[in-house]
Formats: sequence, structure tokens, C-alpha cells
Amino acid sequence: MTTLRQNFIRELVIRGMSPRTHEAYIGAVYRLARHYKKSPELISDEELKNYIFHLAADRKLSASSLNQNVSAFRLFYEAVLQRSMEQVRRAMPRVNRAIHRPQVYSVEELEQLFTLGCPHPKHRAFLMTVYGAGLRLSEACQLKIEHLVTYRHQIRVEQGKGRKDRYTLLSPRLLTELRVYMKCFRPVLWLFPASDDPRLPISDGVGQKIFYHAIKRAGLPCRGGIHSLRHSFATHLLEAGVEVTIVQRLLGHSSLSTTSVYFHVRQERLAQIQSPLQLLDFSRLRPESQKQTQP
Repeated sequence: MTTLRQNFIRELVIRGMSPRTHEAYIGAVYRLARHYKKSPELISDEELKNYIFHLAADRKLSASSLNQNVSAFRLFYEAVLQRSMEQVRRAMPRVNRAIHRPQVYSVEELEQLFTLGCPHPKHRAFLMTVYGAGLRLSEACQLKIEHLVTYRHQIRVEQGKGRKDRYTLLSPRLLTELRVYMKCFRPVLWLFPASDDPRLPISDGVGQKIFYHAIKRAGLPCRGGIHSLRHSFATHLLEAGVEVTIVQRLLGHSSLSTTSVYFHVRQERLAQIQSPLQLLDFSRLRPESQKQTQP
């Protein structure tokens, strides 16, 4: 391992970044060096800017992927190589992200997903946990049996995004489903262990495959992967009148503005809403005045 790599890992650890962030940031710097075929300390600011342009124009990376690369390079060049912060940030500005409203499933579609789409008890329990607790994919995969606080009907999420712990919902319906699943499969440590090695949790990739296979069986459209279940959880709570601050805590959002994106209204719900004009009583309107307004 090179000295630069060791120093970069040290900076990541000091900042308390997650293992997945370690992997992403180290990989970004490695690909940068491979692209120019030289040590990253020899790469100029102009070359950094050209590389970001290459990722955007040639590789067609999304705004979020581009910003992840920018964050990795900023930290590496500012903290490890001690380049001027202003100089580095001028060379690599952040990319403006397009605003995409979350796509969600209706209650009827979710019933279809969990019944027709999930004949396997483990798969049904897994997807119901993602939706019923509003979990991120990685959070659901990393759940342990000890995280089920059954007497309080809560699930403890340890070290979620941003390395934060939180509690979310464990509904009686989900608890019943999990008990049926655990009676059949007898998990020991992880709530959803890997099939080939019970000592390990189910992987994120397997979790995504479970979702895609389920929506295909149920005949439902794909609305952005398994994360759409978390979007549906938040949207359905807000539509049921739950305070946005409560939803924010359940989702583990640091900022209320992140949660407010779920204030969008589904088309099905929009069709049920009447204009306040419908509440007005026009029975006292004279027939003569109606005739006068006719062309």
C-alpha cells in the first residue's frame, strides 16, 4: 500500500466515513491515476477539470456520481496533498442535480407485490420490512435479530446513513410476518442471513434482485428500484396525516428539506380531491341571472 493511500485512509477514518464511502473515494482516486497513468500527486488542476469533463461527457455519469467523484478528489487534494482549498474547489465545482420527484406505489399495488410477487416467505418478510420500517436497502440487509425491540414495536437501525442510530416502526403486521419467517428459517444472528453463508448478512445485490423478481411476478412497473418502497413508506405516512417531523425522524433525515420532497401528491390521490368551489352553496342563485350569463 502506498503512502498516499495510507494517508487518504487515515483522513477517511478520522472523519468517521463509512466503509462504503472508503471504497467509493479510494476507487475514484485510483481510477483517476489509472486514467492519466501517473501518480495523483502529479496531476494538475487543469487535468482534474478535464477528467470530470470526461466523466460527464464521455462516460455519461449522473450528477450524483459526478459529485461523489468531486467530493473524493477535493478531500484527497486538500487533506492529503495540502493543495489550496480555493484552488481545488475552483477546478472542481459541484454539479447541479436535477430534481426528481420520488416515484411511489399505491397501497393496492403493494398488496399485490407482497402477495402475488412474494411466494417465498423470506423474500416477503424482507420486502415488507423495507417498506414497513422505511429502511434503506443497506439498513435492511444489516439488521440483526437483536435490533427488533418487540415489546416497544420498534426496530433499532444502527449506524445508518451518516453513521447515525435511530428507531423506526415495527408494526404488529410486520412482527407477525417476521415471526412466521423466523420459525421457518431459524436465523441466528442476522435477521436476513446470506443463503450460502449464514454468518454473513444478505448482500445489497441480492436484496435488489428479490425486489426486481417480485415486481415482475406481480406485474407491476419498476419505479426506481427497491428504494421506491422507502419513498412509498414516507408518502403514505404523510398522506395519513403524520407530522413531517415524525417522518423525518423515522427516515433518519438530518434536514427537514430532505423529507419535504415527499410532499408531492400521487395522481390517484389528486383525483380524489375536490376543489373548495364544490363546497359553496349556489342554491340561492336566481335562474334569471343564470340565463343572463348564457352566450
